[in-house]
Amino acid sequence: MEKKLVNPEGVFKPWGYHHAVTIEGPTRLIFLSGQVARDHDGKLIRGDLAAQTRQANRNLIAVLAGVGAKPADVVKLTTFVVGLKPENRKVVLDIRDEFFGRDSLPASSLIGVEALAEAGMLVEIEAIAAVPA
Repeated sequence: MEKKLVNPEGVFKPWGYHHAVTIEGPTRLIFLSGQVARDHDGKLIRGDLAAQTRQANRNLIAVLAGVGAKPADVVKLTTFVVGLKPENRKVVLDIRDEFFGRDSLPASSLIGVEALAEAGMLVEIEAIAAVPA
């Protein structure tokens, strides 16, 4: 088994973590760090929950592509939302469905939190993917 730490091109360079970790074997497991609403230069996209959720999903898809995976390979999603309220649920899940499709969704958790790593962050999405080695 081989473990690789990955920061693919096309996504901001993180500090204190890697965007993904892959485990190579008969099945390659890929563990993606929580993606937030940072643009290519690492600047936090200010705005509402919908805008931040779209950017976090764009980053997640870019990191997947950077390690040779696609949305269909995701087996688990965890979404953290600051101050989650019932009306926010639909916003977050409808945008998730735009990126992952409603008919083939992976196991998923939606978790309300008090805060994320930086002031102004409203959403963070992490994933686990599995692809044939």
